Amino acid sequence: QVQLVESGGGLVQAGGSLSLSCAASGRTFSSYAMGWFRQAPGKAREFVAGIRSSGGSTWYADSVKGRFTISRDNAKNTVYLQMNSLKPEDTAVYYCAADRNGVGSHQHADYEYWGQGTQVTVSP
Repeated sequence: QVQLVESGGGLVQAGGSLSLSCAASGRTFSSYAMGWFRQAPGKAREFVAGIRSSGGSTWYADSVKGRFTISRDNAKNTVYLQMNSLKPEDTAVYYCAADRNGVGSHQHADYEYWGQGTQVTVSP
């Protein structure tokens, strides 16, 4: 079992940056693949970025590629999402998620554990 707590959300103007963090409890964090997802009002939850357990492999949704960077620090049990060049369409609740199989994917059904989410609002 792992518990996830996101932080770092807020209000930013278009073109600005935010850095999200997700702190995980438990001693097995380093074996989990991690992902970031987001959900805007009235829309389905969508994949944003993922990272393998070792951090050696990352993957991104096309909509954020080149603007967002996912990283992790296994010593701190934390995964990060650096978001640059933010757009109003990035406005959503952002969730981190853990895949205990260590593989990760674009599919939210493959992740067993979820945080409560943090709101990101980008004004025009």
